[in-house]
Amino acid sequence: MKKSTLNLSAEEQSWLAGDGGPALKRAVEIIVALGNIYGATRLIPVKSVQISGVSYRNLGQPGLDFLQRWAAEGAKVRVPTTLNPTAMDMENWAAQGFSGEFAQKQQAVVAAFSQMGVGGGHPVPTCTPYLVGNVPALGDDIAWAESSAVVYANSVLGARTNREGGPGAVAAAITGRTAAYGLHLVENRLATLKVEVKAQPRTISEYSALGALVGQQAGKQIPYFVGLPLEPGSPLALEKLKALGAAMAATGAVALYHVEGITPEARNAPMLATAHQTLVIDDYRPGYALLSDPVAKIDLIWVGCPHSSLAEIAWVAEALAGRKLTIPLWVTCARPVKELALQKGLVDIIESAGGQVFSDACMSIAPVKSLGFNAVATPSAKAAFYLRNLAGVLARFCSLERCIETALDQGREV
Repeated sequence: MKKSTLNLSAEEQSWLAGDGGPALKRAVEIIVALGNIYGATRLIPVKSVQISGVSYRNLGQPGLDFLQRWAAEGAKVRVPTTLNPTAMDMENWAAQGFSGEFAQKQQAVVAAFSQMGVGGGHPVPTCTPYLVGNVPALGDDIAWAESSAVVYANSVLGARTNREGGPGAVAAAITGRTAAYGLHLVENRLATLKVEVKAQPRTISEYSALGALVGQQAGKQIPYFVGLPLEPGSPLALEKLKALGAAMAATGAVALYHVEGITPEARNAPMLATAHQTLVIDDYRPGYALLSDPVAKIDLIWVGCPHSSLAEIAWVAEALAGRKLTIPLWVTCARPVKELALQKGLVDIIESAGGQVFSDACMSIAPVKSLGFNAVATPSAKAAFYLRNLAGVLARFCSLERCIETALDQGREV
């Protein structure tokens, strides 16, 4: 067995010896094992955790049994912890077409996390925890798991996290620790790929298309963007950065990017390694074709991957005002965001057009085919990527405007 490289504190050693009970012992064992794998020398405290592996479709009964056993042993989170989306709207699942049997299993998953104290015992499932109060500060060490949340936290907020696995994130929440390696170390946060943007993306979906192309080329590299036509504080600026990062995390494995003069770590320093590659993007439009299947009939329009912000819901509502859909259109978001959208009358506008706004859910980790959908159009590169590769349905990645036109036309052609 490889000798441990970790220097543990007296408290951490006591946890490893079982002094804090079996749940805490198992959690610290996972953290220590990860630290040894990646050559860390110490554990560090984290300010918050975001847990993935929440959909019952992905977990199955073995995953649910594992969580319930951990919770029954007394596992409790030590730091503010949020939960990734579930497969369904936790309250309005019947309107989505889920069976009572599936709903019961999905509710049991969330109940196990609730028993551990996630979300103060009232979890809010979302891939955008930064929209519901879990907002780390520049330089904060955190342990987040969902790919788009990780890249947003690292890049747009300037926090520090690796892309945690499901069990690793739960273990970090229970111990309040993670191993100090990877993107927790400042020397590993320099960009290794300079991306010169000659094209001029303007809309959220165009940033998503750009991200799809860059992610495919970048793999695990850290991109450094120059030439992006983005003004800090401009309308939907954060949503564009969210879409850019989510796409790169899907088509590649990008967990951090910098934008010259815009993202926190790149405002006053280049954050570009001396030895780096250069990628020139003359046209973002091939990003749409990269994630589109040849499909003539669309069954569903899906907006909200990552989960929609209030501004994005307003954007959809404005596009739908006074119109009638001929194809179902679903918007997914965090429940608190939907509540704000309800207060502002945005949900009424969307529902009047024939669309629906669902909370908690993510279609890419749902049994989409069993809900009756075989082809989905979306303005999100991340959604298209996972619909094809996880949900196993056909996808068409296009602009929001084109998606909505599809939902308005009887021809059902994108």
